Amino acid sequence: MENTTLDSAFWITSGAILLLLVLSGFFSGSETALTAASRGKLRAQADKGSKGAERALAITEDNERLIGSVLLGNNLVNILATSLATAMLSRAFGESGVALATLVMTLLVLIFAEVLPKTYAITNAEKAAAFVARPIGLIVLVFSPVVAAVRLLVRGVLRVFGVQIDPDSHILAVREEIAGALQLGHSEGVVEKEDRDRILGALDLGDRFVEEIMLHRSGIEMIDAASEPEAILQQCLDSSHTRLPVFSGDMENIIGVVHAKDLLRAMHRLIGGPDGDARALKNFQITDVATPPYFVPETTTLDDQMRQFLRMRTHFALVVDEYGSLQGLITLEDILEEIVGEITDEFDPDSDAMVTPIGDGSYRVDGAMTIRDLNRATDWTLPDEEANTIAGLVIHEAQSIPTKGQVFSFHGFRFEVVARDGNRITGLKIRRL
Repeated sequence: MENTTLDSAFWITSGAILLLLVLSGFFSGSETALTAASRGKLRAQADKGSKGAERALAITEDNERLIGSVLLGNNLVNILATSLATAMLSRAFGESGVALATLVMTLLVLIFAEVLPKTYAITNAEKAAAFVARPIGLIVLVFSPVVAAVRLLVRGVLRVFGVQIDPDSHILAVREEIAGALQLGHSEGVVEKEDRDRILGALDLGDRFVEEIMLHRSGIEMIDAASEPEAILQQCLDSSHTRLPVFSGDMENIIGVVHAKDLLRAMHRLIGGPDGDARALKNFQITDVATPPYFVPETTTLDDQMRQFLRMRTHFALVVDEYGSLQGLITLEDILEEIVGEITDEFDPDSDAMVTPIGDGSYRVDGAMTIRDLNRATDWTLPDEEANTIAGLVIHEAQSIPTKGQVFSFHGFRFEVVARDGNRITGLKIRRL
């Protein structure tokens, strides 16, 4: 009778330990699945009608409560299983049962309750998360009072050490997560460089300003309102630009913007068509065809400026600083180029001449080239926080205007000044150290 009782107790306890190990594996796998699952993929599945993905999104909104509940359940079943095993083996083997229980339970928990379920969960994160979302949601609800008390205790302890908990921090990190995923995908060969650059360029529009990509005033081609009509016509015909600002007296005094088509139409009409008298051009006034100039502050973000261009149905603006002084000009094309790369036509100068590979890993770079464009062309990571152009970066690091032939090394690159025009660095030779 005693052997029967021992046998019955042994099998009942063994069955209970097995059930607890299954529960432990469920908790471990659920924790891994719900924390490793991509919320973006879950959202896509939920939008397609997956109720499990929708529930998984709901319970992962509060990760702190979720992890607290799952860990509470996991520790409860692990400790209970270990206690039962220790009692059972101590009764069967005496004092050596404790050591045996420790060894056996460590192996069982490690293999079947930790490694196995977590390996499955991490390789099928979204599928597993959707599957376990309903039971885990009930467990979170049942354990919520205990977890709430534990949360208060944990936050109190962390606050003592100066750590603040922000439950919404994952929302602020979405852009960084996308950027990191793109960079990782490119390094692994899954994402093409052009695709990565386009998406990152679009993401960055809200953080970049007009002054970073505008054409500086030193490079703006303008029409003098006092010029002879024939000179104005010739200037428009020779120019590679469709729109040209018009100034009166001082080049800072912009009075309008002329579109080449409007200019030609007005002149054609004035002289009376192809059989008219060209001498009638003497009466031409540039102000009659110039449209009012559109000024924007240099601190406008590219995202906002693009919206303004689209709303106003124009794509040409003059950039001014806080004192109203002309700083440059920007077009819608300039902003789009930050997303899709250089846009050229048959009238544009050769943009490839801005950066030319020399050999031995070196590049000949135009000083006016922006750091961002150079990084795109070469896949480098030169910083652009302190300067917009390569010449500006060298001047910033050198704390002076270098002379031709000077060599500098910073940010892991070697910079050699190969051309200078006045105070402008016009050519550089750059290679990675």
